[in-house]
Amino acid sequence: MTETTKKTGVSRRTLLKSTAGLAGLAAGSGAITGFPYVKSAETKVLRYLGTAVNEGDDISKQCLKDTGIKIEYITATTDDVTKRVMTQPNSFDVLDTEYFSLKKLVPSGNILALDARKIKEFDNITPVFTKGETPGGKKIGGQGTAPWKVLYLEGKDSKKFATSATEFVTLIPTVYNADTLGIRPDLIKRPISTWAELLNPEFKGKASILNIPSIGIMDAAMVVEATGKYKYADKGNMTKEEIDLTMKVMTEAKKAGQFRAFWKDFNESVNLMASGETVIQSMWSPAVTKVRSMGIPCTFQPLKEGYRSWASGFCVSKGVSGAKLEWAYEFVNWFLSGYAGAYLNRQGYYSAVLSTAKAHMEPYEWAYWMEGKPAEKDIKAPDGSLLEKAGAVRDGGSYEDRMGGVACWNAVMDENDYMVRKWNEFIAA
Repeated sequence: MTETTKKTGVSRRTLLKSTAGLAGLAAGSGAITGFPYVKSAETKVLRYLGTAVNEGDDISKQCLKDTGIKIEYITATTDDVTKRVMTQPNSFDVLDTEYFSLKKLVPSGNILALDARKIKEFDNITPVFTKGETPGGKKIGGQGTAPWKVLYLEGKDSKKFATSATEFVTLIPTVYNADTLGIRPDLIKRPISTWAELLNPEFKGKASILNIPSIGIMDAAMVVEATGKYKYADKGNMTKEEIDLTMKVMTEAKKAGQFRAFWKDFNESVNLMASGETVIQSMWSPAVTKVRSMGIPCTFQPLKEGYRSWASGFCVSKGVSGAKLEWAYEFVNWFLSGYAGAYLNRQGYYSAVLSTAKAHMEPYEWAYWMEGKPAEKDIKAPDGSLLEKAGAVRDGGSYEDRMGGVACWNAVMDENDYMVRKWNEFIAA
């Protein structure tokens, strides 16, 4: 997934073409505990590889201020992050990646399991990750690579996922969300309630789907199932026959002129909707917010079949050890301590540790972003720009409603290579 930097308040897995930057030099103690830091002679630097979902100048500057750790961002696309881990594991220290990537990364042996006992807030991480349910007890759909399926390893150096909780964690959870279709209500002028509308001939030449195979295939499956053409046993782990069926439906729609574009970049999705070139498309929540911030009607539309979800987290390269490993733990602990969680919540994501994020937000902000209540005051992005005026209600309602409505997760399937080949054939058709 893809976006602009967090400073804009609209990010989500940006396809940046250059390395994102950051913050000045400082020194710190290297201790895992406590902020502020005590100056020492050693500069603490961590090379942070990720897709921009958790990045931002404000976050890196606050981290430097609180801990003395300088973050050097290395920003790439989802696929390129995975390739870098596989081929250049010594080129980064901290890895920020999605849970669905773990089925590729863990067998490589190139990432290091983290010790849950060293994560101060680990027991306070939302049960979305640990139990597959919301804090209110709603069960969450587990099709695809749901994070609780790949959260633990059997042992410190294991390349196998554990079927029950252990102290060794693949990724320390950070943020997640529940995605659906974005629409232009002013141009559609009628209710939209199902994923099947993406293929409605009414929107011929005005529809779009994202071109990231592991995500796009899940949106396509939601659409196919919603049309009643097929019911998958697990949309996130299709057979070759199911992949063929899915791609056949999508290819027929493409050849009929249904799709205006296949976007990979956050900005592409924003521009397509803002210009009116598309009126219905795969979309990410902050992209919808960005369109609205431009004064253009756009809705992140709740649909009766539910949401497709994603989740990200931190681990480290297998080459990290000694003092640098301790800095990595210090950084992860800082990230979960509240500032970063609140910052990302204000962009439409959800923090892995709700309690610390809440402590860093105003009550009216929390009520809007998390409880589905009308905004008592204007809602601002982290950079202070206006996102929503007082009285607005967040699309999809409360955290419990959105995450409780998840039907599936982004996935790497057993037949992933076959799926990617068929997806690329569909795009090229």
